[in-house]
Amino acid sequence: MHVAVIGAGIVGVTTAFELARDGHRVTVFERRGSVAEETSFANAGVVAPGYVTPWAAPGMPAKVLRHLLGRHAPVRLAWPMAGGQWGWMWRWWRACKAPVFAANRSHMYRLAHYSQQRLRSLTQELHLERETAQGYLVLLRSTRELAQARAGLRLLAELGVDFHLVDGARAREIEPGLNPGTALHAAIHLPQDEVGNCRQFAHLLRIEAQRLGATFRFQRSVAALAAAARPQVGHRATGSSEPLQHEVFDAVVVCAALGARDLLRPLGLRLPLLGVHGYSITAPLRQLEGFPQLGPAAGVMDERYKVAISRLGLRVRVAGGAELGGRPDRLGAAAIATLHKVLDDWYPGCAEPSRFQRWKGTRPMLPDGPPVIDGSGAPGVWLNLGHGSSGWALACGSARVLADLVGGRKPDIDIRGLDLARLRG
Repeated sequence: MHVAVIGAGIVGVTTAFELARDGHRVTVFERRGSVAEETSFANAGVVAPGYVTPWAAPGMPAKVLRHLLGRHAPVRLAWPMAGGQWGWMWRWWRACKAPVFAANRSHMYRLAHYSQQRLRSLTQELHLERETAQGYLVLLRSTRELAQARAGLRLLAELGVDFHLVDGARAREIEPGLNPGTALHAAIHLPQDEVGNCRQFAHLLRIEAQRLGATFRFQRSVAALAAAARPQVGHRATGSSEPLQHEVFDAVVVCAALGARDLLRPLGLRLPLLGVHGYSITAPLRQLEGFPQLGPAAGVMDERYKVAISRLGLRVRVAGGAELGGRPDRLGAAAIATLHKVLDDWYPGCAEPSRFQRWKGTRPMLPDGPPVIDGSGAPGVWLNLGHGSSGWALACGSARVLADLVGGRKPDIDIRGLDLARLRG
């Protein structure tokens, strides 16, 4: 089949690769000039299946309200409000019930674990030389934070995740660069997890997809989608007002993040997608004689502020924050200040101070947590979107599942909870 993929973030690129590997002729449409230019550009890079969980969780509404009053709040509201934000928050609140959360967490973990396996398999099989570091450490500053983490630890045990609860001293052995002056009561060590460069992987896999015959058409914005036995894609040069060019395909896979809403609405499909903004700062690690371990050895998460610090080759990246509303092109000074604070708490002086790159990305999130990997209900149109802040952790597995569905095969994992039907009503 000739399959169009709309969107070349990490989900779109992995989808294109898997479809091309299955023997399909693949054409990718991307409005930017290259792959991974938006949400996938500078994320935390964490691949930790046990920590891929729905944002809709018991007690989260109260936590969000408390966070709004904090100086270094992990969740913020910004102005103007996004279209549909109140409706999305209402559906999110309804999904915070314990039984709904438990089911959605199980669905997401199953996909994340499968995706991690697929990521490693592709890396080894294709000899992809990418920036990666093994291990992930969740830092608990106080006895209170440890007590709050107990329920999560029970869930990790139930899921069979390889983790170790360690005291502060052992945590500093695992991550020798941690600042001894910052209080650390305990940590959760996940030795099988990793951090890696999402954007770099997207570029490497794009090359592999092209070797299999996939075509990437950059600076092309898709503005119309017509469902049929052979669906039609209408596209034009990004930023131009030229007439749409229409092309017919055997199938279309929509991986267009928030852009999917406008494309799918004429087909009668109104997805409750909301853009939740996240931030990161990235800088080269300082190279000082006598200090071989500046910065993290792999990846750490500050549980209090929900900020991840990742080592990517000779650079450090600090990422976190969830901002609802606001403009994607306007950086929030308070969010950036929180990232710098957490980095200075744990790894003071590790980065070149004048070379920080700041980034804000818009993560397309569904209110209940899991993505949608399913047919759209319209002939010839498939969906692989709504991964939220877990796109990197879920991309490889999602792509393989989608390719199997398009090819009429049963996926290797149970895909309950990833369907479109759950979002209707």
